[in-house]
Order: sequence, then structure tokens, then C-alpha cells
Amino acid sequence: MTFAKPVIPELECLECLLDHRQLPESDGTFVKNFQEHPQSLLLTDAIKPILDGLHPDEQYVIGQDCGIYWRMTTPPERGAEAPDWFYVANVPPTLQGQMRRSYVMWQEIVAPLLVLEFVSGNGDEERDCTPFKGKFWVYEQALRVPFYGIYEVMKPSIELYYLLNGRYQLVTQNEWGHLPIEPLGVALGLWRGRYQNVELPWLRWWDTDGKLLLTGEERAVEAEGLLEQERARSQQLAEQLRALGFDPNEVI
Repeated sequence: MTFAKPVIPELECLECLLDHRQLPESDGTFVKNFQEHPQSLLLTDAIKPILDGLHPDEQYVIGQDCGIYWRMTTPPERGAEAPDWFYVANVPPTLQGQMRRSYVMWQEIVAPLLVLEFVSGNGDEERDCTPFKGKFWVYEQALRVPFYGIYEVMKPSIELYYLLNGRYQLVTQNEWGHLPIEPLGVALGLWRGRYQNVELPWLRWWDTDGKLLLTGEERAVEAEGLLEQERARSQQLAEQLRALGFDPNEVI
């Protein structure tokens, strides 16, 4: 599968352009609900081992509510979109020795591979195809992001689009009911459970075999459970040896 390159304005003086240090890092709006922040953390935590495996050189970026500047406007923030979550492959994690304040396309060149929006309203904003204004149009026609997901917790539902011949097409579910993202070797889907003391239909990752990708805390709990099972088996074996008249401490 091949993807078109993002549209970058041809400008004569790149040195004159503002970069992530000069452009506003916020448009002053609030995060729309309390679910968005933990949802982003959940996605980042669970996929980090996958990304670390794909990028042993650590050359990748994850953005959470960070601005992606794609054109010069007045005021500058009108030329930016701030996805709830996005991932960019093969770019350095820092610029000029510091963390990015935003992601600036005329500086970075490389478009995100995946952008996710978490719907707080009725979804019109995330599906808006108005040229130069609508999120859907910007991701499809300006940034040309290969994969764009729209997650609605209230329905609940997840739509995932992939770019084909310059237009977004819906990704179809795999045999486990998840939406695959082939370049990452993972799939998106809904999982009802408790995360950070809230039970919701959370957006989560699965691997190609349909296995849920665990968070660091879940992996620790799973490891402790396996260790506890091993202790129980050892204790059972020791009791069986004693019943046979053997001292477990003397058996090699």
C-alpha cells in the first residue's frame, strides 16, 4: 500500500518561517471532557512496546492534544489542527535539543501515520469535509494522513479510514471485530472495562492474533499472577513429596 506525500507550500525562504518554538502551543480552548486525557494515556501506554520494537533507534513521536501546523495563517493557530492522539514514524523525538511545543509540517515534512479524534459532540466536527476548515478535509487532502480514526465513547463506536487514491475509505473489521492498521501490526477496537477507576467502552489496541495489548500496570499484574501460579505449583509439589516421605529441601 502506497500513500501520497503531504502537501507542503513551496516557499522561497524556509528560514523565515516560524517553527515550533515561536508558534502558539494552544488555542486557549479546554479539553472537552475528563475522559480524553486518560484515553490518550491508555493508548500510549499500551502501544509503547510495539513502537519501541518498530523503532529501536527511538525515532518516533506521539502527540496528545498537540497542534499540527499545516499552513501559515493569521492568527497562526487557525492553520493548525490538534488531534487528540497521533503518531509519526521515523522522526526524532526532540528538536533543537528540546521537546516540541507543536508539530510543524513545513519544518518536519513527515506527516503522521495515524490520527485519532475523540468525539465530544455529535461527530460533525470530526467528519467536516469543508475545504481548508474541516478536520476530515485537512487530514485527507492537506496532511494526507494514511489512517484517521473517529472514536465516539457515547455510542460507542470507532470508525477508521485509510487513504486510497487520495480519498479516505473505511477500514473493514477483521475476524475479531477489530480495525487493522497494517503498517503497525496492530488493530483498534472497543474494550469495556475499568481504567483509572472509570468503567467505559475504552478505545484499545489488539495484536494480529486478536490479543489485547496490555498497559504497563496490566503487564505487571499478569506477571505477578504467573509468579503466584508458579509458587502454588511449587507448594503443591512440596506437599506431594512430604506425603511420600521425602524432604522437599533435600530433593534435587
